[in-house]
Amino acid sequence: MNTSPDTDSYTSDVTAGPGGAMTDEVGVITGDLTVRTTLTDDGRSAHVAVQYTGAEEWYTLTGSPAPIPDSGLAAYHRDLLGRIRRGQGATAS
Repeated sequence: MNTSPDTDSYTSDVTAGPGGAMTDEVGVITGDLTVRTTLTDDGRSAHVAVQYTGAEEWYTLTGSPAPIPDSGLAAYHRDLLGRIRRGQGATAS
């Protein structure tokens, strides 16, 4: 998992499981993806964007922005990666 110096953003590569990840713009995407989780200005939510690894286009993960649990942004990002690996149309919430 890569982090920015201020830890307000996490970016990781993941292979989506069956059913992939659900996006607002194009529906379900599958395969090798890059996931970027960024703290919103209010500090209580996260915006999640996904792209096909190596592509230029980013898509909003359905349900984003989503509230961050008490465990914090890093834990939310790790949990989100696990849900995308499992697939089944994973969303941000």
